[in-house]
Amino acid sequence: MAEADPGIFAGLATVPEIRVADASDLDARLRDATTPFIVRGLVKDWPLVEAGRRSSRDARAYLLRHNRDLAFTVSVGEQGSDGRLFYDAGMAMNFRTLRASLPDIFQRIDSIEGQAGAPPVYLASIDMHQFFAGLYEANHVDLGDRTCLSSIWIGTKTRIAAHNDLPNNLACVAAGRRRFTLFPREQFRNLHLGPIDNTPAGRAISMVDFHAPDLDRHPRFPDALAHAQVAELEAGDALYIPALWWHHVEGLADFNILVNYWWRETPRWLGSPQDALNHAMLAIRDLPEDQKAHWRDLFDYYVFANTDDVTAHIPEEGRSVLAPLDPESAGRIRAFLLRNLSQ
Repeated sequence: MAEADPGIFAGLATVPEIRVADASDLDARLRDATTPFIVRGLVKDWPLVEAGRRSSRDARAYLLRHNRDLAFTVSVGEQGSDGRLFYDAGMAMNFRTLRASLPDIFQRIDSIEGQAGAPPVYLASIDMHQFFAGLYEANHVDLGDRTCLSSIWIGTKTRIAAHNDLPNNLACVAAGRRRFTLFPREQFRNLHLGPIDNTPAGRAISMVDFHAPDLDRHPRFPDALAHAQVAELEAGDALYIPALWWHHVEGLADFNILVNYWWRETPRWLGSPQDALNHAMLAIRDLPEDQKAHWRDLFDYYVFANTDDVTAHIPEEGRSVLAPLDPESAGRIRAFLLRNLSQ
């Protein structure tokens, strides 16, 4: 993949960098942060990082020593796609999703690494505990009492369209180089998002090609760039991405490894806001305008404002799911929804 035109990225603000003294300091910074930050060298002493500094083959050999004998899901893109994993002209995916052993996948990477125009090969969001033995224990960040999903991302040069994730994210470059271009949550309109159901990886993505923006088709994109921040990371560096911040991600080296940690500040038994949005599109979006206005008012009353007026007139023991949710009442809502959606 050729380097992106620096005219797009060179003028952007850079993500601030901070230093952390220890795990306790990092914990405090993460709890207080509302915007992204970089910690240079946070994971520079990982054995995986040290292997990658020797060579990409050493990094792959290190991973193979920890590999469980399982089939991995791998995406293989198109020849000459410049590493972009995206849609094709008919809005199908421009890559194939296959299942293969890690040795076979790495053999394929060995054979194409460094070739101009080679199809991208990408293993996305692989659970470190499930697919590797001892890899997490030897290469991890102490994140205190957070319950994290720990994933590894492995691949050749790639471009992943701007998207956002529900959890907070600490992304650590273990090999190669990464460039993240980040946007605040409210910039979604200016990123010209695609479908919410037909997506490359479960989240709506920006339709803008960051290497060749079509401003006739995507006229609000310059407004998004006015609020963008860019982070270029080397092996050993880490980037904190707050929940729901949009991020465009590029693997810039011939071979790249990222380890990331996702966590939510809310209990795991709460539902997904994305599911609520999808259901609202099914149930509310196409109603007559007067009915939509009524439901907007109800959502504000029960969900967004949620003041004491909602329950003050109801005996405390009878408030059911109108009271603050707990695992039991959340389970009742989930069961109620499943019954109704299955009819």
